[in-house]
Amino acid sequence: MAVSYKELGLVNTRDMFAKAVTGGFAVPAFNFNNLEQMQAIIQACTEVESPVILQVSKGARKYANQTLLRYLAQGAVEFSKEINKGKNIPIALNLDHGDSYELCVDCVESGFSNIMIDGSHLPYDENIALTKKVVEYCHARDVTVEGELGVLAGVEDEVSAEHHTYTQPDEVVDFTKRTGVDSLAISIGTSHGAYKFKPGQKAEIRLDILKEIEKRIPGFCIVMHGSSSVPQDLVKIINANGGKLSDAIGISEEQISLAVKSAVCKVNIDSDGRLAMTAAIRKHFNEHPEHFDPRQYLTPARDCLKELYKHKCVNVLKSAGHAWD
Repeated sequence: MAVSYKELGLVNTRDMFAKAVTGGFAVPAFNFNNLEQMQAIIQACTEVESPVILQVSKGARKYANQTLLRYLAQGAVEFSKEINKGKNIPIALNLDHGDSYELCVDCVESGFSNIMIDGSHLPYDENIALTKKVVEYCHARDVTVEGELGVLAGVEDEVSAEHHTYTQPDEVVDFTKRTGVDSLAISIGTSHGAYKFKPGQKAEIRLDILKEIEKRIPGFCIVMHGSSSVPQDLVKIINANGGKLSDAIGISEEQISLAVKSAVCKVNIDSDGRLAMTAAIRKHFNEHPEHFDPRQYLTPARDCLKELYKHKCVNVLKSAGHAWD
């Protein structure tokens, strides 16, 4: 049975993006696959009063079960109310990298409030046709849509590409007009996964492309995928406790903050969260080899993730304090 996101207490991204564009901040988009990740996201964002987008990939739906994820998202709203004594922060539920019209429809019927349709791997006109089809379906149900132009390198769940294809500023006006998307993910040098750059490689994103796109579509919401910074302190903890994450390098938080000051109003962060939980779990097992109760090692993992996401909201994305603008 189909369910509307409004029945679950969720919101679409229209208002939160409009406020982000004028307010000079970006809405955090954090991926989750299980209860502990959802708890950490909602605790962090509610405590610092930030709007948030809960992201679910195709792989996450397979892992956690689409029905359970729907109720976790509904529970996130109630959990935020509990933390904040009656009033929840704005929470959107987004399909991350939807790759087909059918998957997008299924997610809308499961209570998703925003859909990201990724046709970036298709020829330009085919990308437009697929994205427009999804937009028409979603907008009829007051669900917002994110499209993508350009291809990010790296690997994240089912999404994989060896090389960047930078977004062409000349195409963004045509693409947004012909598709009707509410936001646009672009490729300016960020990458999926923890291995974004090689040692010695200049780890910079193309802010010049971003600025040119902003000139072409002023006031339009731009999205940055692959924006994990791969904190080296977490990499060191993982490697000091039996891990083998060699040459894991990400995007600097300073560069992300510069992009946020420009047109970027949604920033996707996934790998950093995975690193935080893995670091805490590896450290816990090394210090407490006798422990076997999942609550014993998932509690510090959840706490580490919560602190990381509070830091992102306060210091990097500047979204703290903007929940009820």
